[in-house]
Amino acid sequence: MYLLLAAHPDGAVLQQLTQSGQPFPENPEPRLASAAELPAVVRRLEAGRTEGQAPRWIWHRTRDWYPDLLAAGVELERCYDLSLCGTILANSQFSAQTDYAKSAVVTASDEDLLPPKALLPPAPPAEQAALFDASGPAPRFTPEELRAEFAAQQAALAAVEPGGNRRGRLQLLLAAESAAAMVAAEMQHTGVPWREDLHQRILADHLGPRPPAGRRPEKLEALAAELRLLLNTPGLNPDSPQELMRALHRNGIEVKSTRKWELRESSHPAIVPLLEYKRLSRLHTANGWAWLDAWVAGGRFRPEYVVGGVVSGRWASRGGGALQIPRQVRGAVHAVPGNKLIVADASQLEPRVLVALAQDTVMAEAARDQDLYAGIAAKGFGGDRAKAKMALLGAMYGATSGEAGRLMPQLARTYPRAVDFVEQAARAGEKGGTVTTRLGRSSPPPSDRWYQSQRSATAEEQRRAESIARARGRFTRNFVVQGSAADWAACWLAELRRRLRTLRAAGTPAELVFFLHDEVMVHAPADAVGACVSAIEEAANAAKELLFGPIPVEFPVSVAVVDSYDNAK
Repeated sequence: MYLLLAAHPDGAVLQQLTQSGQPFPENPEPRLASAAELPAVVRRLEAGRTEGQAPRWIWHRTRDWYPDLLAAGVELERCYDLSLCGTILANSQFSAQTDYAKSAVVTASDEDLLPPKALLPPAPPAEQAALFDASGPAPRFTPEELRAEFAAQQAALAAVEPGGNRRGRLQLLLAAESAAAMVAAEMQHTGVPWREDLHQRILADHLGPRPPAGRRPEKLEALAAELRLLLNTPGLNPDSPQELMRALHRNGIEVKSTRKWELRESSHPAIVPLLEYKRLSRLHTANGWAWLDAWVAGGRFRPEYVVGGVVSGRWASRGGGALQIPRQVRGAVHAVPGNKLIVADASQLEPRVLVALAQDTVMAEAARDQDLYAGIAAKGFGGDRAKAKMALLGAMYGATSGEAGRLMPQLARTYPRAVDFVEQAARAGEKGGTVTTRLGRSSPPPSDRWYQSQRSATAEEQRRAESIARARGRFTRNFVVQGSAADWAACWLAELRRRLRTLRAAGTPAELVFFLHDEVMVHAPADAVGACVSAIEEAANAAKELLFGPIPVEFPVSVAVVDSYDNAK
């Protein structure tokens, strides 16, 4: 059953549709539900399943509806997020020849001219804001507009050429992306278990007592005083990059930035306290008392996740820094008494995805039943795991200089299929082409400015054009791998959600509370740990089968059962 849910001044409009998006012949008329009665109406419809299947709710955006339904105690099984699915269909090369994609307005950012920081790990938190979609009031569409949009998307999906099971893969991606949107809303509703008292203790241990508003903690103030003395700058404000750079230069510390790696090259006595000041200042700013007041309530941290917030399909977050819980405060992420945190991550996910995409049987065999980098090293690098890892990551991220560049020929000789796969993706990007993930998410096309940059005239312009083309090649080289890993992760989440729902229906209150790229965290009663671990592992294997079929590539999951997050790794 397909049920459209659209906003109305008096509440919401519900209308049953066919799979193609037409009004259901036996019940074509929409019905109006007031805001007060909507949760009960949805609950009844969810419970009254047709042929054993719950309705698939069709709406503009999951985050506009599902949080309020969850707050009212209504949990849904399935949905179709028109906004997320429309973005995929408008950009995918699988659907590029459909009327839907041809009529879509697809624009690329001028940031194509720069190295794609969103795809190079790890992106600094300050730069993540550019990855978030626009916030603010949700636009209101009429039921007919939403019905027409759903019908158009279904027509586009039906028009995808079936070769290579493209239609089936794209359909799987739309379902997984919509399921991920539900997971995001549910995790925000549930929240990460968080001990405020332990967080307070961590802050006191590192920073000292909580200071008055607008004042530095005492340990930061003591370090600031020490820096003023060592740099002979009585009025120095270490939080001002401009003042700090001037003070460093006056003392003969010729650095171009205050980044940690650059500061460490100096032996000046001010460097050690400066690095410590920066470390503690980061803690105070990002996860200090103000953060605790704003984001933790009732023993839970409830951030807002942004599904598909990065062009590769990775998630972002809007506030709270959910995707960057620093190691210093992980001890505050603590299971409720009688429960455990089950923290699982997919080991070496992106390299294994590359093996599957490239169908490199030699590399697959090298990784069988062992650490992938160690297996690669044994076959091509004399057992040197560090060199094997550097070479493979260099291939995925486009490292052509230094040690990684020197090791590349050996990697290409031993594992030619894997290296050729990413090289072809890079060449496509350098020529202005797009690449596509396993399930059909495509990289954005170059902007007009990018094309203008390639029309070089002078030798200097040509050198810049080549540099810009190589930057885009690095982007597409990694996009296809990282994006396919995001495809796998979305399927993993959807499968795990389904299994945990089954456990809850049987009386085991297991909660999916956190997700980060290739890591999940489940909060569950101690006596349900075994069932949850099985659900996590089975979901990972199911995700591999959904994406790649029965291939000889393993996607192992490392699991830690702990009381607090800091003990997971």
